[in-house]
Amino acid sequence: MLWLIVAALAVRQMAAVLRQPPGERLTDLETWIGENGVLHVTGSLYDSDRITFTGTPFAGLVLKPLTRMAEQNLGVAWTFGTLLLVAALGIVAARALPGPVSRRTALPAAPVAISLLMLSLPVRNALHLGQTSILPVLLVLLGCFAVRGERASGILIGLAAALQPTVLLFAVLLWLTGRRRAALTGGAAFAACTASAWAAMPGDSWTYWVHHVAGAGLGGDADSLANQSLHGALLRAGLAGPLEIALFVLLVAAVCFLGLRRAARYAADGQLLLAVAVTGCVAVAVSPTAWQHQLLWVLLAVVGRVGKRASDRPVWPVVVVLAITLPGTMLLPNMAALYPVRDNVLLIAALAAACAVPFLPRTSEHWQHPIPTDHAAPVPARWSRIPLLPFRRVLSRPNLLLELLLIRVVYSAYAHVRLAATAGRATAEQHGRQIHSIEQWLHIDIEHWANHAVVNAGRLRGFFDHYYTTFHFIVPLTILGVLYVRRPADYRWARSTIGFATVFALAGFWLYPLAPPRLMPGLGFIDTVHGVQDFAKPDYGSLTAMTNQYAAMPSLHFGWSLWCGVVVVVLAPKMWMKALGLLHPLFTVSAIIATANHWVLDAVGGAAVVMLGFGLAYVLAGPRALRPGTVPAAAKPQDDLERPLPVPVPRSTDGAMDDVTDEVADEATDEATDDVVGSKQL
Repeated sequence: MLWLIVAALAVRQMAAVLRQPPGERLTDLETWIGENGVLHVTGSLYDSDRITFTGTPFAGLVLKPLTRMAEQNLGVAWTFGTLLLVAALGIVAARALPGPVSRRTALPAAPVAISLLMLSLPVRNALHLGQTSILPVLLVLLGCFAVRGERASGILIGLAAALQPTVLLFAVLLWLTGRRRAALTGGAAFAACTASAWAAMPGDSWTYWVHHVAGAGLGGDADSLANQSLHGALLRAGLAGPLEIALFVLLVAAVCFLGLRRAARYAADGQLLLAVAVTGCVAVAVSPTAWQHQLLWVLLAVVGRVGKRASDRPVWPVVVVLAITLPGTMLLPNMAALYPVRDNVLLIAALAAACAVPFLPRTSEHWQHPIPTDHAAPVPARWSRIPLLPFRRVLSRPNLLLELLLIRVVYSAYAHVRLAATAGRATAEQHGRQIHSIEQWLHIDIEHWANHAVVNAGRLRGFFDHYYTTFHFIVPLTILGVLYVRRPADYRWARSTIGFATVFALAGFWLYPLAPPRLMPGLGFIDTVHGVQDFAKPDYGSLTAMTNQYAAMPSLHFGWSLWCGVVVVVLAPKMWMKALGLLHPLFTVSAIIATANHWVLDAVGGAAVVMLGFGLAYVLAGPRALRPGTVPAAAKPQDDLERPLPVPVPRSTDGAMDDVTDEVADEATDEATDDVVGSKQL
């Protein structure tokens, strides 16, 4: 199955390239070796009158003989060859995993590695542009893991450095790890390749190495977001001139010292692939220009193991995969305070891998056996006939960084899918008439009456408008935050249920686009929140560009508010808290109907997807069990019922005691009396 996924991804990537018009695909390759490319016509490679060649003079010298073949097979052959390089890179990386490697890990390692490479931004960018940036990475891995003998290893690394100069740092790594002959051979191979290019193209070599300082001034603007290096980050921060150069040199020296020292330590520990990844991340950070297609080294850092606890072990791999796969706008919200982080996500990941992340040594007792996660006891009431894996309920608090990152990514994906789930105005209005007819038949078509009643009541209209636009996100996020801090075990199932409900809602948006009452012409509804809509314009103004106006069935406004009410009723220790929790879905359903943003049946659909979310969570994890240490009333002798039940003290992931309040004691008593099970089940 994994290899079938690899094949599907390869076909998809190839189709994505070949579907582009001839003038829009392989744009960098076209400017190099096309009919009017810099490698095809006479003159300088770096002629400012044409789109400049950004590679080294040696790369130009190597590519020139390929000009005619590339012209004849510019699309299929080049793309297919690049995919073969990606496959070879994934296989070499999978075979280089630090041992001991179990069979369960070794078998899927290669297809998983190739899949991650194909999904990564560097590979997608290289395929789209027709770049050769995958070749230096493959040459380094072959030199470190595939060939025998220090001479062959040094030659391959020297060739890679001749194509991408900062790769010469791997010669330093070889020297620090005792492979000095390979390091000297690599330096000599680099010098020989560069000298041969200098002899064949002295003018171009002078332009590249002296005038542009190893190609620093070639290509796009150095301060663009595509340049994920320290130099680009400093320029984006507003620094320029001698001050920026001096600071860049100091940072380069510090990163090289720390990163190469760490890489040598990991190589001595037997984690050579991690050492290679760390050195590559150093090369990314210290390069004057590190374009997106040159950042594959960051993905290789995923092989490092971080964290002594099993619950913390996935954090670093997930962060790396998300950073190297998704754009920064999906990882962080559009807030000005987060722009420096969002614009430098890949650089931050490279710097963290090179200088900061505490990768475990193989000698650590937690390398093979991390501290296990605290799970609840199995629940016998799970439905055994459901063909799904039984997920064990985790009692410990999840990692905050990973949780925030995943919530942001899932919400961003939800927003993109919701915006794309459109089927046209005519279809949405037809579905709106269907819903309106059904409500008339059921005698629940109260939207028009409620809408006009609120319009004529000024303060009530302002209240419902404010409630509709404000509390939709605030209340669910607040509840999740409180549960994360005070009730980590309950946070997990609560978060899962709202996630499942949102996925079900996306299916509804896609399958049944529906015009809300405010966008139904001829019915006389008044949009109290967004203002008067011009039905002569199919886009209804600029609001359509920000969100899908026809994502009305089911109503997640009511669905999320109902989820909030259910969670508060189930978990709140006081009756007044439960009553207050029920007010939120009541106010929300009133607001969505009174403001003409949803039909009554939309609220019914929202309730349905929330119940499906709770049901799926039950199927996967079973019912909520009693707290450890409590005994149900049915299993106790009659004289013991008068005694207070013992109150457990839950432990957090770091072993520290959580605060135990009277509310927790009340809740334990409620659960003990409500969730009665047989003594055999206990």
